[in-house]
This record gives sequence, C-alpha cells and structure tokens, in this order.
Amino acid sequence: MISESEALFLGGRSGVGKSRVGLAVHARLSDAEVRHALIEGDNLDLAYPPTWEHGLAEQNLAAMWQNYRALGYRRLVYTNTASVFPQVIGALTAAMGDTPTVTAVLLTCDDRTARARLAQRENGIELERHLERSIAMARRLHDAVPDWAHVVDTSDRPPEEIAAEVIALTGWRSDPPAVE
Repeated sequence: MISESEALFLGGRSGVGKSRVGLAVHARLSDAEVRHALIEGDNLDLAYPPTWEHGLAEQNLAAMWQNYRALGYRRLVYTNTASVFPQVIGALTAAMGDTPTVTAVLLTCDDRTARARLAQRENGIELERHLERSIAMARRLHDAVPDWAHVVDTSDRPPEEIAAEVIALTGWRSDPPAVE
C-alpha cells in the first residue's frame, strides 16, 4: 500500500522566520504524532561557488526524499526563500518523484520585523546588505507567488502561533490513509 506524498513549502524573504516557523511546525506535528520530515532547503546546495545552475538542491532533495519514502514518510515540510515560486514548486515536486499534494505558504512580514530578526544574526554592513536583498526579494515573491498559495503575515508573531495557522492550512491532523 502506497500513499501519495504531501508537501508544505514555506517560502519568504530573509528575516521572515521560515526556519523558526519550520521548526515550530515540526515540534507541533511531532507532539501530535504526525509522521513528517523537515528539510531546510538552504542546506541542500550551500556551497561556493554556488551550484544553482547544476540543480544540486533538487538532486539532493530527490535522494533525501527517496530515503524518507523508503521508511514510510509521506509528508514533507520544506523551507526555502524561493520555494513558493511556481517554477521552483515544479522542480521540487518533480524531485520528490511522485505527484504530491502541495500546500504553498508565503510568509510575509514588515521591514521593521525583518530588520529586527536579521539583526539577531547579522551586523553592520552585512545587516544592511541582507535587509536590502530581503526587501527586494519580498517584492519579487509578492509579484510571483501563485494565486492558490496562502499568505501568512509573521510580523510581531511568535513562531508557535504561526505554525498552528500553517498546519491548519495543510489539514495534517493525523497520518494520511494508505491507498492501494
């Protein structure tokens, strides 16, 4: 008996809280004993020089997801800035190797919130550079996110509260039924 996969793609600008929300989703799903895997997309192709043009992130996701599938996992929580762009959703779902049901969530926040969160990990000129790139990416994401994607504002909200809202969008309250 094999069930189809389900994927939750969390995307958004730097400083929006993707990683923290992803971890909070993981904690809540774990507490509810909902079988899932959490993959931080930034770690799939973090290299210098960059490997984007070689599709390394997708290749690594395919390998990792194949291993999770072999162990019976069917639900993926995936965090990455660009994971809600339509072409990226297509590449990620292709890498999963089946036809997953997708919930895409664009996390948003105001510039003040992004600055405060980025200041926890950056400083000086690097903070300003990250903030400038974050503002530009927020515009790109806003303009390109598909109409069917959900938009969740994270401004001044704790990750646990956001996670509860995101999980409600997926409907993941128990393990999916197996289909023959």
